[in-house]
Amino acid sequence: MKINPALKGLLTAAAMIAVILAIYNAGEDAGTKWQFLVYIFYALGIVWTLFAFRRTAKFTGTFGNLFAQGFKCFIVVTLLMALFYGLFNYFNPAFKEIAANAYREALLGGLAKDKNILPTAIDKEVATYKKQYTLKLVSGAIFGYLIIGVGVTAVTSILLTRRK
Repeated sequence: MKINPALKGLLTAAAMIAVILAIYNAGEDAGTKWQFLVYIFYALGIVWTLFAFRRTAKFTGTFGNLFAQGFKCFIVVTLLMALFYGLFNYFNPAFKEIAANAYREALLGGLAKDKNILPTAIDKEVATYKKQYTLKLVSGAIFGYLIIGVGVTAVTSILLTRRK
């Protein structure tokens, strides 16, 4: 059975989500320690897609031909990860509260002065932060995964088209 780039993206995203959930279930200390594994799985999924396509008859030897296959993979991963982040945070509203409390502490600790926020406006600022939390998180994930996907796809495509 041939696995197309979109299906490879789906499998890659599933592996990334499994790693995220494993890290989450391992506890707070594991979060920062093992987060890089998610990005390793992401890069490996893209590289897998490109190496597999390079061995097919459809490969023309051009950068654009190879990059298009990587794009099909990483765009699926990006969409699924954005959906996952949105749903995961929707079903875990405690994250929003923890982040809002951390933001409040940062504002009280001097960030408000740096941002020219009056002490009386801190509650309003925190309420706005909570309201926009999921949107900012999802849009940040989209942007981040797109940038990483483009970078890994471009570098790998260049290396594979230069190598005969």
